[in-house]
Amino acid sequence: MGEQDVEAVAALADPTRRRIYHAVAARAGTVGRDDVAREVGIGRTLAAFHLDKLAEAGLLDFCFERGPAGGRPAKVYRRSASEMTVSVPPRSYVDAAELLAEAVEKAGADLVLHSVAEQHGRKAKPGDMWEALRERGYEPCREDGVIKLRNCPFHRLAEEFPPLVCGMNLALLTGLAKGGKWKVRLEMRPEKDRCCVVMEEK
Repeated sequence: MGEQDVEAVAALADPTRRRIYHAVAARAGTVGRDDVAREVGIGRTLAAFHLDKLAEAGLLDFCFERGPAGGRPAKVYRRSASEMTVSVPPRSYVDAAELLAEAVEKAGADLVLHSVAEQHGRKAKPGDMWEALRERGYEPCREDGVIKLRNCPFHRLAEEFPPLVCGMNLALLTGLAKGGKWKVRLEMRPEKDRCCVVMEEK
């Protein structure tokens, strides 16, 4: 477990800070201190303190933006794209996943993997789509008339094995939609720093 990972865990130990992190992560774009303070129900100074602590821990990124009326740039935050894992003692699940993905790709077993992924997704019980997606780490949001997934739970593998893993992801989400009885149409629409799948509600 790296030093930054330890700092991230420590940063989220405070319940108010966790609420602030989730408030920022739920936004599609950047968010300012005033908005976070209102949403969480705390003062602006306290919100600023916790936001900066989350940024120091690598959980949030920040920049300075001018408002529509101009004036002095304000500090705004967004969820960091950095990936952190915590395991004591260290485990090599990612290494194992990479080996398995490479073996599946070399064996030409893509269709088998996609079939298994869809069957696994179909086991989902009918329920709230947004909650189910959040529980699985997809971080859904509504943008441009569609549901986009701001986080890919398989990001590292998808970077190394794009067709294999993105196809598996689409199959899994297709199964989840069918099992959960979600009225959506899914399609591949890759975007930088996003999940490759988007959903259109029927």
